[in-house]
Amino acid sequence: MQYELVQLGFFLLFYSLLGWAGETIAYAITRRKFANVGFLTLPLVLTYGITMVILVVILPSFGTNLVGQFVMTLMVSSVVGRLTNFTAHKLCPGVDWPARSQLFGDELRGILAALLMAGAYFLVYLFLHPLLLFLLPLIPALALRIGTTLLMVLVLVDEIAVIASVRLGAHEKLLELTRSERAANWLISRVWRRIHRAYPDVEKMDVDEELHTYTFGKGLSLDKLIWVFFLSSLLGDLIETLYCRLVGGAWMSRSSVLYGPFSFVWGIGAMLLTVTLSPVAKKNDRWVFLGGFFIGGAYEYLCSVFTELVFGTVFWDYSDMPLNIGGRTNVLFMFFWGILSVVWVKMIYPRMSHAIEKLPPLGGTALTWLVTVAMLLNGALTIAVMLRYNIRQIDPVPYSLYDQLIDAQYPDSRIEERWPNMIVVDEK
Repeated sequence: MQYELVQLGFFLLFYSLLGWAGETIAYAITRRKFANVGFLTLPLVLTYGITMVILVVILPSFGTNLVGQFVMTLMVSSVVGRLTNFTAHKLCPGVDWPARSQLFGDELRGILAALLMAGAYFLVYLFLHPLLLFLLPLIPALALRIGTTLLMVLVLVDEIAVIASVRLGAHEKLLELTRSERAANWLISRVWRRIHRAYPDVEKMDVDEELHTYTFGKGLSLDKLIWVFFLSSLLGDLIETLYCRLVGGAWMSRSSVLYGPFSFVWGIGAMLLTVTLSPVAKKNDRWVFLGGFFIGGAYEYLCSVFTELVFGTVFWDYSDMPLNIGGRTNVLFMFFWGILSVVWVKMIYPRMSHAIEKLPPLGGTALTWLVTVAMLLNGALTIAVMLRYNIRQIDPVPYSLYDQLIDAQYPDSRIEERWPNMIVVDEK
């Protein structure tokens, strides 16, 4: 089932509210007091909303395979939880947040917690979501659109205000630079009081040393992740191209974008593995393998669903292979993902990380901005061309100057030469 954007926004808000209510009730029972346990001032925990939006989009593709649906729920909920924790630490680098959830913690306890959380998501999907779909048409379309839009804007404003308050409150020297110190102090103190009620053990980290010394890409920073994405996109495309030449006997473009030898699937995958597997990087290889096995399989499956839903195309199909999962991934490739994760976490990434940190701060920052802008423009143009290509298969007539320009520069022959394995879903 395909959803409109406003419906997905409504699901995000509804399940974020439901998750907040569940956490608040659990907190009140265990601590015997009320506190807003969310990051936002609003009664929302976006982790739950984001997870459910992903699940309601991809789980229907499993049909009636409940085991496959639950396994995917487990992987999605675990990865989103880990990414949420990572994002919170990066948005508020001066705050030592207590972990809300972990992909891996103490092994058995972490696995049990992940299974229980996945079970809760799965039950909500099976029993509550159908009821929500039944009731949703009862809301007037205009009211749904306006209400969802206004609330999403309010969430964005709240997110910005909370992040700014936490960052300023954690960095005392930055607070001294604010022009409106009274207003800033009022907002900061209010946010911090709310946070301390929910998380009494939260601490402001000592950042004085970081204010005086700077190493480019230090730790698991955004700058480093951008370079991990760029280098892995390049290496991934070269590896796939060479593999196709050795196995298939022909040179074949494996790039994800129109220009350059870059496979964004590999780049995003490398970033995902780096972030989600960082808690087990120093543990036994089997935990890295298991994490990569499941996360890699889920990631490949999600990429296939995304390209089909957004572009109406499929770039790979494993239906003819044994142990495939909906033709989108298969157990053999998941095994390869596990091996690749061990090699990446234990061997490649540490050396790549060390090399990135050797870049000079000023030059490294300038190059990072250049790479980011180039990749964003390349990706945006690719999306525009792919959408136009998909429309041309239904109605080839260009109705605007924009359509004419795209058709002239990127005809079907050029697109099909760039992505020879691509299949238009409607033509299957």
